[in-house]
Amino acid sequence: MYEIGRVFRNEGMDTRHNPEFTLLELYQAYTDYYGMMELIEDLIRTVCRKVMGTEQIVSGGVELDFGKPFERMTMLEAVKKYSGVDFAEVETLDQARALADKHGLHYEQRHGIGDILNLFFDEYAESKLQQPTFIMNHPTEISPLAKKMPEDPRYTQRFELFVLGRELANAFSELNDPIDQRERFEHQAALKAAGDEEANEIDEDFICALEYGLPPTGGLGMGMDRLVMLLTGEENIRDVLLFPTMKPIDQPKKEEKAEEKPAEFECACFTCPSQEACKAAQEAEKTAPVEEKIDFSNVVIEPLFEDQVDFETFSRSDFRAVKVLECEAVPKSKKLLKFVLDDGSAERRIILSGIHEYYEPEQLIGRTCIAITNLPPRKMMGIDSCGMLISAVHHEGDAEKLHLLMVDPHIPAGAKLY
Repeated sequence: MYEIGRVFRNEGMDTRHNPEFTLLELYQAYTDYYGMMELIEDLIRTVCRKVMGTEQIVSGGVELDFGKPFERMTMLEAVKKYSGVDFAEVETLDQARALADKHGLHYEQRHGIGDILNLFFDEYAESKLQQPTFIMNHPTEISPLAKKMPEDPRYTQRFELFVLGRELANAFSELNDPIDQRERFEHQAALKAAGDEEANEIDEDFICALEYGLPPTGGLGMGMDRLVMLLTGEENIRDVLLFPTMKPIDQPKKEEKAEEKPAEFECACFTCPSQEACKAAQEAEKTAPVEEKIDFSNVVIEPLFEDQVDFETFSRSDFRAVKVLECEAVPKSKKLLKFVLDDGSAERRIILSGIHEYYEPEQLIGRTCIAITNLPPRKMMGIDSCGMLISAVHHEGDAEKLHLLMVDPHIPAGAKLY
């Protein structure tokens, strides 16, 4: 059973993600994730041969061979191969956290061993997977709908297909045990309560359906737009969307409204020598901007620091005006935006900032902001963030409010703040 249709996900936009896209979803009874591997490998090879006339293509400057069997690696094997870290020897969460700290990977308190393993994969392995590669046996923590491995329940019967360092498809042996599924949902609900925005809630209807029965089933999802990007060599998903939102070019012009003759001005003042002074004053009153009344009565700010910083220490912080050249959401993060900035030097500066909750990327391109530029690089989601953008934060009731500090566009990139 399969479906190809338009779907919507409330996520950010970048060169590989669009909130509305085309998805192939399929399910096959009495098979598992190995059956899904055979199916998707044959499907992509056939499409490539039928559409491109060959099983060997060049995409993104890389020669790809879809005629050969796709490579298969477990996530454990991939992390060990590309990072040198063997998570098969990691037995405790403290050991996993120590490895993450040693390699400069940021994790959250709610993350388990499997989550940290996935962080290592994202950082060290994903970009290396240029030829078609199945990454198998994902940790249970990040796979709430997949069957556990019978020989090791820490991992699941799940795979993702990667080409050119990008995920192309996701599949697993569907979990058909309602008791196990409820436990997974309860764990997801606890994660959501702890602040994980991507965690699921308990779906009672789904559990009820499983209690009636589901045969052993393999399930798969693949973004059709990404497949088209791969075959055509396009770098931006917006260039391959089947039904993009477009402005009509043949729309008839609206009839222009007849210009209304302005009403004759009549002065009600009996003391001025002419009507001109009163007329000018009245026009100025009409066009004068209405001052916005801002209510600060519910604002709560962080108390001022009592500890003082000597002037010499403060003066070593390099505050500069920067221009936003590019801005996009960081894949697999709902909070981070990636900024490419002109800081007045010959190099482009990359800074990551967790302000996606408050701004969409397109709102910020072309803006002039303020950044500290001499902070040491900090790795976030596998990307070196070189500096910090300055924002103003306060609270109104229980809600946190944030404003990115944006200044006059006449200020050139690299201008130093004193």
